Amino acid sequence: MSPIKTSFRKKCLQINKKKSSQNTLYKNYRVNRELQKLLKSLLRRKKRAKILFYYPLPYEADIRKTLALFRKKEQIFLPFMEGKSFKMVPFRLPLKRKRFGIMEAGNSLRIINKIDIAIVPVVGIDKNLQRVGFGKGMYDRFFPTLKTKPFTIFVQLEPCITKKRICDAYDIAADYYISSRKSISRR
Repeated sequence: MSPIKTSFRKKCLQINKKKSSQNTLYKNYRVNRELQKLLKSLLRRKKRAKILFYYPLPYEADIRKTLALFRKKEQIFLPFMEGKSFKMVPFRLPLKRKRFGIMEAGNSLRIINKIDIAIVPVVGIDKNLQRVGFGKGMYDRFFPTLKTKPFTIFVQLEPCITKKRICDAYDIAADYYISSRKSISRR
């Protein structure tokens, strides 16, 4: 990992943790509104889509309202930590707090390796819409296990974007990026 990416990650984490306490309700409202609008347009022609959500940490965009809304109509999955990566499990209550403070649904024996949409939290992004994550590489290890590449949406409360290419080839890229102040489409 390059020192540029490491220093960018630190800067973004400081920005996100500091600014996540300012106008949080309004910022989360804007992120949820944009995410719901995008999902509705993507799902217009689908009968029942498979969507990978994440359950937010305190300084991440709180997308629980969108999760609750789409849970009624679509098949929703959450990450379940396994070793250095994760697998997908169906979203069901109650959730339990696991490693890194992440809330997870219970384990499942189902093997799910095809999803239509993935909603992924980010710390920052580079000019190619590639993800700068928390440094564990879990999503980067998980995505190659899928049969097909899903439509990928990166979600962040405060935008943290560099105009340089700092990510590695294995870092996942987004089709769409949403933050409280900015949205970017790859297409």
